[in-house]
Amino acid sequence: MKLHAKATLFFFGTMLLLAASAFAEDIKVGGGGASMSAVFTPVKAPFDKATGDTLVVLQSSPKDGLIDLVKGKVDLATAAVPLDSMISGAEKEGVKINRGSLVVQEIGANRTAIFVHPSNKVSKLSKEQLKGLFTGKILNWKEVGGDDKDVIVVWGKGTPGQNAQFIREMLDGAELAKDVLDTTNYAKIKESVAATPEAVGIDPFGLADASVKVVETPAMTSPILAVTVGKPSAKVQHLLDYIKGEGSRYLKK
Repeated sequence: MKLHAKATLFFFGTMLLLAASAFAEDIKVGGGGASMSAVFTPVKAPFDKATGDTLVVLQSSPKDGLIDLVKGKVDLATAAVPLDSMISGAEKEGVKINRGSLVVQEIGANRTAIFVHPSNKVSKLSKEQLKGLFTGKILNWKEVGGDDKDVIVVWGKGTPGQNAQFIREMLDGAELAKDVLDTTNYAKIKESVAATPEAVGIDPFGLADASVKVVETPAMTSPILAVTVGKPSAKVQHLLDYIKGEGSRYLKK
């Protein structure tokens, strides 16, 4: 009898798991690295576990996320840049966007951080010091309390939204230093700073780890947007509700 009862319980437990998996859904999110690192990558594992659904994170860029959304390749596009920037980027690629068809929700905030090499003893910079470093007026770290080393500015060519906001808010529109170490995306900016003791670069705070040091500076933030074509589907709204509720504790702020 006991064996029979255990077998029956096992059978019904298996049936319940199969039934649950049958209703599980994939939710595809595409867009920029800043919003992915701050929101969607941190919540993926707890969301999958809590709901049984699978969050598929497809990092690209704000405009590519929007293009994939209107082409039906993802369920949700995300970015930490204004919607107008996403639309203009998509239209430069030849993809016309019907702005009136888009529904936008703000789901978090991206914080742009200043990364230096872990060996750099500078721990705090004012706006004027930042401006000096990135415009080339400050050429040596000793001028801001660091070691006697030349400053190397790392700059990402593939992060236009972040760059534009930084130049506008922190450099007051001043020109970037002419002699910079060019790289591409957020990940490459961090890799370059981590490999270069003299380096300084800007990146989403969500990417910070032990390979770089985050310097205390004036705050520079931007809203993280979730974009859908029309009203979010039930599964997408479930994800957004999770992010704003239980999942908010996992966000990188």
